[in-house]
Amino acid sequence: MRSNSTDSTRPKATLGLKLAAFGTILFLYGPMLVIFLYTFTPEEATYTFPLPGFTTKWYGVALFERPDLWRALILSVQVAGISTLVALILGTLAAAAVYRSNFFGRESISFLLILPIALPGIVTGIALRTAIGGLDIPFSFWTIVIGHATFCVVVVYNNVLARFRRMSGSVIEASMDLGANSFQTFRYVVLPNIATALLAGGMLAFALSFDEVIVTTFTAGQQTTLPIWIFSQLVRPRDRPVTNVVATIVILITLLPIFFAQKLSADSSDTEGGSK
Repeated sequence: MRSNSTDSTRPKATLGLKLAAFGTILFLYGPMLVIFLYTFTPEEATYTFPLPGFTTKWYGVALFERPDLWRALILSVQVAGISTLVALILGTLAAAAVYRSNFFGRESISFLLILPIALPGIVTGIALRTAIGGLDIPFSFWTIVIGHATFCVVVVYNNVLARFRRMSGSVIEASMDLGANSFQTFRYVVLPNIATALLAGGMLAFALSFDEVIVTTFTAGQQTTLPIWIFSQLVRPRDRPVTNVVATIVILITLLPIFFAQKLSADSSDTEGGSK
């Protein structure tokens, strides 16, 4: 009821603001619509408008005739899943330490935890490649996971820390006063309070990892994730319709977790973790 009364008192947007909002949305999503449109072109290397015809054959080619595509897709899902799991564990522990403990350099630690999301991806990639190469670690699946975890942790950390700051510390103290040990307090008090923040942060981290290409390029070695596969196909004009199909699939895959993460964050009045 309060929400309805608040909405009714807000002034209506002018025509200029509506046009500006529509123009901004068109600017952001117009290129994606173009990609989707050219998945139906019958020509392999020619892009003309209007389309010279209409076909859905490229979807069949992408789904049933490109095993290299499926290998890249499975690898991307595996990397994103493990990177998200690592980020959930490390990000939650870091957020709990920064929130619950008062120690020298706490603000500096918080700044260093957030910094990887602000650094250009190429800087992070070069740093990781230099460090991994210096330690004589072979580039593999796990080096990609390490690279992706560096920025996925930030997303989870920001979401969980925002939730901790909204949660009253007295509930934890009450749980301990009633005889609960640390594990019981976390299981029955802390976890239910931060569950939606964890879920939102995890979905955002998965989406970021799934479509990451710059850091992956420096840490993958001979591995080919889906974004790297798409990038490699751009130099092959005859494969561009298939690339457009795959790009459309990637947009849909990454759109869903971001949408639900935003909904969870909005419903719980949390601040989202940010994006790369």
